[in-house]
Amino acid sequence: MRILISAGEASGEMYGAQLIEALRNCVARAPSPAGGQLEFFGVGGERMRAAGCETIVDAKDLAVVGITEILSHLPKIYSLFDKLITEADKRRPDLAIVIDSPAFNWRVARQMQKRGIPVVYYVCPQFWAWRQGRVRLLRKYVNKALVIFPFEEKFYRDRGVDATFVGHPLADLPKPEIRREEYAAQHGLDTAKIWITIMPGSRRKEVRMNLPTILEAVAQLGSAYEFLLPVAPTLDWGRMQNLIGTNGAIHLIPEALPALAHSRAGIIASGTATIEAALMGTPFVMVYRVSPLTYALGRPRVKVPCFAMVNLIAGKEVVPELVQAKFTAQNIL
Repeated sequence: MRILISAGEASGEMYGAQLIEALRNCVARAPSPAGGQLEFFGVGGERMRAAGCETIVDAKDLAVVGITEILSHLPKIYSLFDKLITEADKRRPDLAIVIDSPAFNWRVARQMQKRGIPVVYYVCPQFWAWRQGRVRLLRKYVNKALVIFPFEEKFYRDRGVDATFVGHPLADLPKPEIRREEYAAQHGLDTAKIWITIMPGSRRKEVRMNLPTILEAVAQLGSAYEFLLPVAPTLDWGRMQNLIGTNGAIHLIPEALPALAHSRAGIIASGTATIEAALMGTPFVMVYRVSPLTYALGRPRVKVPCFAMVNLIAGKEVVPELVQAKFTAQNIL
């Protein structure tokens, strides 16, 4: 069975890798696999490649955010989209699975539907938060929606989408078992100091908008602290090193969960990282900034009172949210 799978950002790419491994395990356990061997190709990154997916388009090349930012990248995005669809026409997949990234993936879904290929949307767009009219795209181009928050199932079903709640993919991840001393030795950390995880985002534009203010806050904290910065797979390690400069208190880390598990607190950009911090039991402040034009165009469309998912689930602000003008070094501290 040949499956096109498209995940255009760091969190979706992680979910895609988990899904590929789970599907392979299901086939391996089946007494007489009806679909035979599974073949995956599409959009992804290092984790999906490690899971056995042939990436026609690298997720790094789609990692843009914001209305104005997307507009400047449109020619490149359309070129990558055409490359993916051309490959799909050659390979004729039996199924298409698209993960999050609605700006790119609903177009993938539309093209697959036109070709008679069934489409599953895993980790559906948060249309309940904004642009609710776009639910019609799911209704039209998606055969099955797999949602990760309980309230999403009713929201989509009430609007004619065949949706099923399957649980959040991060909920099954075990808490890292590595001891603090061993973790410190691996990454050159001082166990006598207080560790704080900083996560400015998984896209280059997010990092440019969020990291400078986070670094201002870091500079105001004393020598009693060390800072762990997990580098998302969609980001370049060397570029991140250049951005933090020679600040020896900041350590680049390959994985987020161990860093969060061993940190006293976190400064976390809005997104999946806030869920990771909550699951690890790490207190954090949520921060986020986009361009003034992107914010002015997008804010009136937002239908929910909070940005952080933990606050939305709780129905109140349980973690501070510092967005746009409120996002300052002083407010972080």
